[in-house]
Amino acid sequence: MVALKEKWLVFSAWPYVNAIPHLGNLIGSVLSADIAARFLRMKNAEVVFASGSDQHGTPIEVEAVKRNVDPKVLADEMHEKVAKLFERWNISFDIYTKTESETHINFVKDFYNKVYKNGYIFNDIVQVLFCPNDRIYLPDRFVEGICPYCQYPKARGDQCDNCGRLLDPLILIEPYCVLCGSKPIVKESKHWFLDLSKLSDAVKNYIVTNDNLPENAKNMSIQMIEEGLKPRALTRDNKWGIGAPFPDAEGKTIYVWMEAVLGYVSAVQEYFKRKGQPDRWKDFWLSKDTKSVYFIGKDNIPFHTIILPALLIASGEGYVLPWTVASTEYLMFEGEKFSKSRGIGIWIDEALELLPADYWRFALVAMRPEVRDVNFTWKGFQEVINSQLNDAIGNFIHRVLILIKRKFNGMIPDPGSLREIDKENLRRAWSKVDEVEKYMLEFRFKRALTEILEIASMGNTYINLQRPWEEPPSEAAKSLFTACSLVKTLIIVLAPIIPESSQRAWEMLGYGKRVEEVSWEEAKTTIQPGLKIRDPEPLFRKLTNEDIENMKKWLDLIRLKVK
Repeated sequence: MVALKEKWLVFSAWPYVNAIPHLGNLIGSVLSADIAARFLRMKNAEVVFASGSDQHGTPIEVEAVKRNVDPKVLADEMHEKVAKLFERWNISFDIYTKTESETHINFVKDFYNKVYKNGYIFNDIVQVLFCPNDRIYLPDRFVEGICPYCQYPKARGDQCDNCGRLLDPLILIEPYCVLCGSKPIVKESKHWFLDLSKLSDAVKNYIVTNDNLPENAKNMSIQMIEEGLKPRALTRDNKWGIGAPFPDAEGKTIYVWMEAVLGYVSAVQEYFKRKGQPDRWKDFWLSKDTKSVYFIGKDNIPFHTIILPALLIASGEGYVLPWTVASTEYLMFEGEKFSKSRGIGIWIDEALELLPADYWRFALVAMRPEVRDVNFTWKGFQEVINSQLNDAIGNFIHRVLILIKRKFNGMIPDPGSLREIDKENLRRAWSKVDEVEKYMLEFRFKRALTEILEIASMGNTYINLQRPWEEPPSEAAKSLFTACSLVKTLIIVLAPIIPESSQRAWEMLGYGKRVEEVSWEEAKTTIQPGLKIRDPEPLFRKLTNEDIENMKKWLDLIRLKVK
């Protein structure tokens, strides 16, 4: 009997496309999800890796007003830019869609009609902020002010960037319109709400019984539930978005946060539609055996542990609830938060103008803020690239291949019977592969990379000890066969993190098929004797102090042009 493949849904938070994402956005969601998807595929799981551009809501509408363009034109233009950038970063999406897709729009309307009929939605007349100067309502990001919880001076109407609390524009202290800066007035408006209190027990049970949720997410969510879940607004008065499907809701749109989280379902539907299998999405979303993982920043935890499960439960459709939420802390830049307006940080388009994607992918994993905020510094970046990527990994691979070229004319030698020292080094390296796998399954990629570097260190130590350049051919054959087997191991476990460089190394090692198509278990096997390597070339280069200074100067010039 053939064992069924594990089914995984791998999601990254949908980026707002009012601006290009920065490096912190990338490692917090999209890059981390890509590494997970690549690893799980190598583990022979059936994976759907999906995300898309969050095009609706106030961020785009505010930006469109500032640029004096139609929101749809701006949203589609930015979607295309961001999608192409993710391709250049080698993000292996099965589908990267957008919230303006027909599939998503139809799904959202149908979904909320079901939730409405199930009795979880009500309407009420509420007070909202209105700008008398611009003559518009001020939902979410149309208004800013002082956070009532932490006193952060630039809290948005929907959430505070400093403390992460969900907010309502009415509770902001000293609110102001982001378009003109004037003080808003309070007006009445009819809106629709999700009655979270009715779903409180079901959501709490999901959280308490889910052993896969990380402790920080679980504790934060339980605390919010115990404080009492209040009704959550579903509609807004802004024009740009999906029209609310409720009776008498003309002129209202679905609140972007309550709409975009449903993209996780609609994207999988769209993916299988494109494949000509329109009902196949149910094998994933309606199967209790499916594992779904969401890669997000810590500020998005409540929407994925409370709001999304509540909505899925309220639909009554039997959707699989999140298996886990893999959240990161913040990546800071030289001690400060990333800020486009203040010229602080590096954006993903800029990064690729400075260095190939794999340099950044490697460094971001090495700096991944898994348990606390991490500070990106140029000095730290240079150290990671030079000592870890270039010296520990690149030099080891290049050194071994050069020795094969010189000693055995580029042919992997037949070692005969291996010595105990050879077997011991392979055993130790393969035990490290098990450690890497453990951390990859826990989505602790920074910790996994530490174990990978240990494999490279073992290889370098082994070569230094054996000195195959001085050994007679029969002994050198054993040493270089073992070293090449360690190179093979290293390339396979690095493939999810630096796919382009791993493929180049794989081809130099003499293999024809793509490394991403290799089973993860092959990392614990020796190389084949008789394989012909290609001419070795260095995989990476060191970054000099001058390189770093030139990169900083280039970024400064870009900032001046923007201003």
